[in-house]
Parts: sequence; structure tokens; C-alpha cells
Amino acid sequence: MNRTPSNFAKALFLSLCELSEQSNSPTIQHSNKEGDFDLSGSTSNFQPPTSNIPTSNIPTKRTLRSFGPNIQPKPAHPFSPASAVYLTQMPTTLHFAIIGCGRIAPRHAEQAAVAGELVAVCDIIPERADALAAATGAKAYYDAATMFREEKNIDLVAVCTPNGLHAEHSAMALREGAHVLCEKPMCLYTTEARQMMYEADKACKKLFVVKSTRYNPSLIALKNMIEENKLGQVYNFQLNCFWNRPLAYYTNSWKGDAKLDGGTLFTQFSHYIDAMLWIFGDVKNISGYRKNMSHQGVIDFEDTGVAALEMESGVLGGLNWSVNSFQKNMEVSITVIAEKGTVRIAGEYMNRVDYSLPGGLFPESHKDGKANDYGFYKGSMSNHDHVYKNLMLALEDDDHPFTRASEGFKTVNTIERIYQLITL
Repeated sequence: MNRTPSNFAKALFLSLCELSEQSNSPTIQHSNKEGDFDLSGSTSNFQPPTSNIPTSNIPTKRTLRSFGPNIQPKPAHPFSPASAVYLTQMPTTLHFAIIGCGRIAPRHAEQAAVAGELVAVCDIIPERADALAAATGAKAYYDAATMFREEKNIDLVAVCTPNGLHAEHSAMALREGAHVLCEKPMCLYTTEARQMMYEADKACKKLFVVKSTRYNPSLIALKNMIEENKLGQVYNFQLNCFWNRPLAYYTNSWKGDAKLDGGTLFTQFSHYIDAMLWIFGDVKNISGYRKNMSHQGVIDFEDTGVAALEMESGVLGGLNWSVNSFQKNMEVSITVIAEKGTVRIAGEYMNRVDYSLPGGLFPESHKDGKANDYGFYKGSMSNHDHVYKNLMLALEDDDHPFTRASEGFKTVNTIERIYQLITL
């Protein structure tokens, strides 16, 4: 079968190479100490959780789409610019690759097939790679080194491996000459984030981080009304993240492991930490408590926490989080109390206007979006279509608003500080 190389496939191919190149590709090691980051030459094997690959929304035939002005997504709100950008001539058709064929990978595969051509998927668990390859028409690989040797035209790699391997796989793909779209969180340590940005600058490639919650319509409206001063002075806010993650969620999985997962704020709620920073700016002071209330012996960190925050702007905030909500996700909500109004966005994943006074602050209707549904649990709102539309524009236009590495760094830094200052 003839395949026209695509940028996304190129990126996936590069990531897969890194995954498999266990003997001669530099990798990142971690110890229990916060700052360890080493590219000097050891290997780590990721073990994504076993799951059935949903295929109903994945095109069985790869759709080739011209890369150009025919794609006209309208970003919700300007994202921060990259610290360094590179003007590059992109090919007509992007070749994509995916490293890590776990639960989020089908979302990337579906959108890669629309944006260009998905040419390679890689996972060290052969059944996972084979299932995703069969659903998409891409070629399956079981180690990154083999993929990179055989696939020479990967333009962009989607990194979908466990959190603790994001830095390693992103750095490898960048060194191989691909752009990278890294799933959240960017990584687990600020030292890793800096190294990732260094690799992107060195390779003159672009490094993006998935921040799909920024496309929630209600959240966009809230950010706009604050920036347009419709609420006047903001006094304080409350961010609640109450989901359910049963013991089965962590069984035979990398989730719950300190080195690969990193913590509840990284795996479950980093999208909402990003939303908080996007709207209210950086955090100045942090205090609070966190405990493991019902997952003792199952996870290496907290399942419940509460934090008091003072932002650099002087706004006060509260952060409550838990994965102990009874039987199902309860809500992710943000309440804002300000001089000229009080508003609350709620729903299972911050997708619905729950309270607004005065009225008329939000558009007439905000339809509930679709969550990432993984069977016995649900994740955040599924906005990967918006992510990929804006990814395509950001690859071609350095000024197009999209989440660059610098914004992923802020989320990692904030969670890292919370965990350092609020001990178990």
C-alpha cells in the first residue's frame, strides 16, 4: 500500500523510535528525588493499562487532507506565545505517528486521519499496537527504534505514554527531527520540562501540549468576560475537582505509581489546574492538606486534597480535589466572586453554566460536550478535534494561538509546588 508521508505520522514514528531504542537511545531516569533528570543512557519500559480500543469513531481508511487555508478553526482565546518559534515549510500532507496506544490514543488517531495521514503506531504491548493499527490502517511497531529506522517521513509525533515517560519520548522525537504534540501533563518535573524545551530549541522543532479544556465554551466565555472587565475586580474563586476512581482503575496499571503517574493533580486534574492559571494567572502562595483516604496500599500519593492559594494578582482561591466521589464523577466546577457578578461553571468536566448573576453574561445556550468515555470511568471533555485543527494552523503559523511548551511548564511547576509545600 502506497502511503504519502504525513507530519503527524512522522512525529509518531519518532516517538516510537525512542520507546524501542532501549539499548542505545538516551533516556530519562528518575529517582525519588524531585530534580533527577538524566539523558545519559539508561532504558525505561512503559506499561500502559490494558483496555479495549474503541474503534467506532476512527476512520478505517486514512483520509488525506490538504494542509493549508481550507482549515479555518477559530481559537477560543489567544494562548501565550512560544518563547522561540520557527518558520518552517510544511509538506502538503502531514505524516503522523503515535507513541503509546492506551486509552487516549484513539482520540489522536481519529483526528490525525482527518488532518493528514497516520502512518505508524507503537506500543510495547503488541496487542495494543495491533488493535490501533487495525482500526486505522497504520503500521504497528513494538519498539521505537524499529519504527524510526523504517519510517523516514514522520512529521509529528503524538506522545501518549504514561506521564513519567512524556519527557523521554518527547525529547527523542524532537532529536529525530519531528514536531511533538504531548498529552497532558507535559511531564512530572520542571527540570524535565526545561530539558524538553531545550531539545525543541536545539532541533528547531515545535513542542505543543494538549490543553483541551481551554476549548470548553463556558470556560472561554468566562475568560473573555474577566479580560473585558465585565465582572470588575475579581475577589476570589473556588475550584472543585470531585471525580470517582475505583480501585479497579489502578489495578495492573501504571496509574497510581509515583514515578509513572506522579499524582492525582497530574493525571486527573492537570487540565483544570491549567484552566485556573489561564484565567487567573500565576500562583504566589500555597498552603493546605492532602491525604490518601481510601486508596491505601493501591496508590503512592493522595486521593484527596485542599489548598488555599494566593495568586500573583492578589486574587484569593481555593482548590479542593478528590477521586472518592461516590460511584461516579460528581463535578469539576469553578466559582468566581467579583465586584460586578458571581458565576459558577460546573458539570462533570466544567462544561455547563450553573449560576450567573447578573444574567446575560454567558451566551444563551452552552451545550454539554462529550467526555472521554473509557467504560467504567470518564475523563475530561473531549476536544481533540479543536486541538488538531489549531495544531495544524500553529505548525504553519508561528503566531497562531496554541498551547506551547511554556504553558505546559507553568502547569507542571504549579503542581510540583503544591506537592512540595503540601506533604502527605
